[in-house]
Amino acid sequence: MLYLNGDYLPAAEARISAFDRGCLFGDGIYEVVPVYSRHPFRLDEHLGRLETNLSAIQLPNPHTRDEWRERILGVIARQPFDDQSVYFHVTRGSANERDFPFPVDVPPTVLIFAAELKSPSPEIKAQGVRAISHADFRWLRCDLKSLNLLPTVLLREAAKRAGCAECVMFRDGFLTEGAASNVFVVKDGVIAVPPKNHLILPGITYDLIIELAQQHGLPLQVRTITEAEVRAADELWMTSSTKEVLALVELDGQPVGDGKVGPLAQRMDALYQDYKDTVMRAGGAC
Repeated sequence: MLYLNGDYLPAAEARISAFDRGCLFGDGIYEVVPVYSRHPFRLDEHLGRLETNLSAIQLPNPHTRDEWRERILGVIARQPFDDQSVYFHVTRGSANERDFPFPVDVPPTVLIFAAELKSPSPEIKAQGVRAISHADFRWLRCDLKSLNLLPTVLLREAAKRAGCAECVMFRDGFLTEGAASNVFVVKDGVIAVPPKNHLILPGITYDLIIELAQQHGLPLQVRTITEAEVRAADELWMTSSTKEVLALVELDGQPVGDGKVGPLAQRMDALYQDYKDTVMRAGGAC
């Protein structure tokens, strides 16, 4: 069961206009929220980012936070699994014609659906995963979580064909992020991550990792990071709402550090799991 424009219905019965601007132009904003034991994790932060992104593309938010929460919880309740990945997006709707300027008096399209959450297994976390690198050829507003995802499709497909889990991107000699994750670097016991700007997505997990590092006294720098630093790192991590904290132990066929999951990756994952368990025991409130 999913939610579409006011109705909960089976996915096979959902219909969106061929002229929907999300289909024609990628004209919309989306979010993905992990759900543990039917409790959405850091939902307010995701809704806050949605609000910011909708405002940035001049698309009025169709719902209040309470309305969003009600609809998202409605989708969660209708699924057969407890741990879920909830996707939702807002497009500028359908004007029944293909024209670039914003349509007038057209209601937005709101879609919410869920899939079973497939977090990395303990075995994968213990082994780490491999990555390739690529030049970051995306547009210059990567801070917006928009439906324009063709670059990500191409980069993730390249990683898949190489037998890797992620693609680490560089722009003009500097680290930006992963194709579908933020990337943290560790050298000599110090964690580093690129600063928020228009070239990276301000990740919800990115923020939480920084919070946890600061709370627990782990050395952390938010700064520009060169490609050379990445390739000489002791540890690399990818972070995202569904992957949580996952170590990259190989980049472009070369081991990262000693090629094993590092101590700070293990420490941060433990802190993340402790935080998540505490939040879930409190009913999902952050």
